Parts: sequence; structure tokens; C-alpha cells
Amino acid sequence: MSQFKLQWVIDETHAGMLIRDYLKEKEISKTALTDIKFNGGRILVNGAEMTVRYELKQGDLLEVYYPPEKHSEGIVEEKIPLLILYEDPYVLVIDKPAAMNTIPSREHPTGSVANALVGYYQSINLQSTAHIVTRLDRDTSGIVLIAKHRHIHHLFSKQQKSGGVHRTYEAFVHGALPTKKGTITAPIGRKKDSIIEREVTDDGQYACTHYIVKRNYPLFTHIQLRLETGRTHQIRVHMKHIGHPLLGDDLYGGLRELIQRQALHCRKISFFHPIYQKEMMFSSPLPEEMTRLFE
Repeated sequence: MSQFKLQWVIDETHAGMLIRDYLKEKEISKTALTDIKFNGGRILVNGAEMTVRYELKQGDLLEVYYPPEKHSEGIVEEKIPLLILYEDPYVLVIDKPAAMNTIPSREHPTGSVANALVGYYQSINLQSTAHIVTRLDRDTSGIVLIAKHRHIHHLFSKQQKSGGVHRTYEAFVHGALPTKKGTITAPIGRKKDSIIEREVTDDGQYACTHYIVKRNYPLFTHIQLRLETGRTHQIRVHMKHIGHPLLGDDLYGGLRELIQRQALHCRKISFFHPIYQKEMMFSSPLPEEMTRLFE
């Protein structure tokens, strides 16, 4: 099994730094360094093992091997095909179908993206577990961003907090919206007496959703959405709140006459690659059960 590693060629500006200071600059914590030191990781300079007190020189090749990760005991590895849009040693971008959980649940302990990832990693000899950066509801289709290691997940989590991961959704909602574009700002919290449902409530968490109307149809409207926050069921709750629930979303007042699941798809994602240091963007076409609504 291959171990996850990071590597850098030391430039002139970092020559003379101790390894521990250089790695701190690369956001590798003291806790991570302790884990590397005592649990099977390695720090190499030009192929030779070094301590964090080594003084780096220009042109040095610094490699950090992390200890092997074990997947959670609650995630059963399964050989489930994944539609992979992009893959490198650090990141996976997949296109998730509807009727597939992102992570296992009590009702659906198997068949999730996480189960499929653990099985896939086993097949490619990668010692890691499921680090899902952007989750989707079971019946929402579209793009899911995955980190291949906990350190990459950590870097993406920081990026998400600063608004650096952008997702664009498309949906079909009941009725005609009053304006061609708008912003819904309404706090969301858990609905009383429900472990699943959310609602707009004064004591909820701040939530903000922007929408643009793409096209009006006699019974529904095709819209594009962008989130400023990532609350559970945010789009579904906000669209219900303004009186235009998603088609097929029976949990939040949508009817299933035209589609048998909520008509919501994560269409695009963009992010700054934390290792390659460049902006990346991926898109996914609307699935057939949503394009049929055009007909």
C-alpha cells in the first residue's frame, strides 16, 4: 500500500529554515508531526531521514510521508463504480447520482459514496479513508469534492471557511418566481420533533442563498443557485420558505407528479488546489430525469 506524501524543492527564500518551521508554514501542525514521528511516518531530505531540527538548504528535496490511514470501522468497503471527473494524488472530483448517500446512515448503512471510496482506495492500494469535502443529500445529484488525505481535507476546510470553494446548483421549483434574481437570507435550524427536517427559525444559523431564473415554464421555473453558507438542506428550506419548493421534494412541500426526487443538481464547482496552487473548475450535465422536464 502506498503512503500519502508531500514534497517540496527548497528555494532560496526558504534556505536556512528548520524543517519544523518550514512545515508549520505549510500548515502541518505539531500534532501531525508527532503522528508522523511515532506512528510510521517519515521525513526525508534528499532521500535520507532527518529530524525537524535539520536546517534546509536551497535545492533540497524535502519529503514528508504520513502514517497510513485506517478507514472507519462503520464504513464497509464496497466495489461500487464511481463516475470520476478528475483525480490526482490529492483530490478526487466525482459526479454523484441521486438515490446515493454521501456517507452511510442508519437507514442506508451501505451503498454510499464513502463505501465506494474505501473500496476504490483498496483497489488502487491507497491507505486512506473517506474525506468528503462537499456533501450532497441522498437525492441531490451532482459534483462532490473529495480529499484523499486528512491534511488535504484540513486545507479545504480552511478554504471553505474563507469562501474559496464555490458550488453552483440548478433546480426546478414550483410556480413563477417574482423576480429574475434574488437573495434569500433566513436563519436555518433543526425542526422541533424531527431529526431530519430543517426550517427557517429565529434562533437558527445564518444562511444565505442567491438565485437567478434561467427559464419559466407553465407550471415551474428552472433556476440557478449559489450558496454563501452550507447549512443542511439550505436550498430546499429556503425555496420552501419563499413559497416555491423544489419539484419532487415531498419533505418540503414539493409534488412528485413530474419527478420522483427533489429536482436539485450540483452543476459546477471551483476551488483553489491546495497543492498545485491553481484555480480549478469542473461541471456536470443535468441528469436525464431533470432534462426530461424540458420536454
